[in-house]
Amino acid sequence: MLEVRGLRYAVPDSSRALVENVSFSVGAGETLVLLGRSGAGKSTTLKLINRLLEPTAGEVFISGNRAASEDVTRLRRRIGYVIQEVGLFPHMTVARNIGLLARLERWPEDRIAQRVRELLELVGLDWHTHAARYPHQLSGGQRQRVGVARALALDPPLLLLDEPFGALDPVTRAEMQSEFSALERRLGQAMVLVTHDVREALLLGTRIGLLEGGRLVYLGTPDEFRASARPEVRAFVEAA
Repeated sequence: MLEVRGLRYAVPDSSRALVENVSFSVGAGETLVLLGRSGAGKSTTLKLINRLLEPTAGEVFISGNRAASEDVTRLRRRIGYVIQEVGLFPHMTVARNIGLLARLERWPEDRIAQRVRELLELVGLDWHTHAARYPHQLSGGQRQRVGVARALALDPPLLLLDEPFGALDPVTRAEMQSEFSALERRLGQAMVLVTHDVREALLLGTRIGLLEGGRLVYLGTPDEFRASARPEVRAFVEAA
């Protein structure tokens, strides 16, 4: 579903690269966790995938199509994007937030309503209780669930998650991680999840990619990650 080849991103008017020669692929049903310290290039890599930033070099392919050749609006509607602060529109109800992209795609209202019901059920929220509420009437965990539901509205082949649970309290974060782990098994999307939390990476990742100084210095399964002797990998494992 996703192939990244030799991505590089340098700050304009500077030779300093935030991402350098990053390559990986993610298939349907897989979750690649990009792990690393602050400033390692994790979020920048996500932004290069959905063209919030344009790469200095390298290519991104989604479902075999070259991302740089696609209309950027159409491209982003085929990519679910979940961020830490959720980004729900405060003046819209939960149902309107989730159905926003479907409405922009001119889906019939009855189809939108059915999709909203399906997605609320998928993320563990009751339609009767939550559909008419506004974001400020929800807990942090509930807002995050709505953010995931909105990202899945058009059933995109690729889901990008940028530290989606980072703003939650420790108990809610652990609950959301457990729920998301179960949700992964029900979805067929390729996923890329950014985190600096090694426990989250080991729980949620099919594979773990470790970024250091903008470079992908390690890529392997959670078991391979635990067994690696690479110093930066050991630093994360020991921190857990």
